[in-house]
Amino acid sequence: MAIDIDTARKVAKLARIRVEEADLPRLADQLSGILGFMEELNEVDVTGVEPMTSVTPMRLKRRADVVTDGNIQAQVLKNAPDAREGFFAVPKVVE
Repeated sequence: MAIDIDTARKVAKLARIRVEEADLPRLADQLSGILGFMEELNEVDVTGVEPMTSVTPMRLKRRADVVTDGNIQAQVLKNAPDAREGFFAVPKVVE
């Protein structure tokens, strides 16, 4: 698939990239090259290939899913402009 200069101009405008008129043919060629490479990748037979998240097989460390209060209530309440009885105090907004 070949990208013409008008399409390259439109892509640059949509991407909000200022491209000088003299540079549009080069941009069109580069975009055409990218699409050509994508077409090559689509020709590769990947049946039976598992998707991977890394080039090395590894598992992420797991931790127990336990609900806690964080044990830092005093530190959190230091950020509050007004705290009362262990809670954030906020002004009444509905009467």
